[in-house]
Amino acid sequence: MSEEDKESKSPDDALADEWAAALEQQADEEDPAADGSTEVAEFDALEEGPVNMASTGDVNMDAILDVPVTISMEIGRTNVTIRNLLQLNQGSVVELDRLAGEPMDVLVNGTLIAQGEVVVVNEKFGIRLTDIISQSERVKRLQ
Repeated sequence: MSEEDKESKSPDDALADEWAAALEQQADEEDPAADGSTEVAEFDALEEGPVNMASTGDVNMDAILDVPVTISMEIGRTNVTIRNLLQLNQGSVVELDRLAGEPMDVLVNGTLIAQGEVVVVNEKFGIRLTDIISQSERVKRLQ
């Protein structure tokens, strides 16, 4: 890519390119034979759901594609009493229900949709999706 192309890109595009390059490099380091197709397959699986629903249910997906959702990553949970909560101060340690190294939960509007691992690119945190929760599994978790 020439210097002119780099200068004409918006900061968001440049950051997205850096993330893509870093994730590709990390995937190559972990599995030299990998061509990145596993990540593409995961995202293709996500895209197939709405496409299939639109074709079978005659739903116009364009109406909802711009609706904002909240994505959050959860490293763990715990229950504490209000008494213990009020006793917390700077330096306090709160024990969570997860072990070190376990995958993080990816929640969309509070619903678990995936699990992943933390990655760091250019001193910023991100998450690489390692497992997408299927629609049938999400329904089972609601019951």
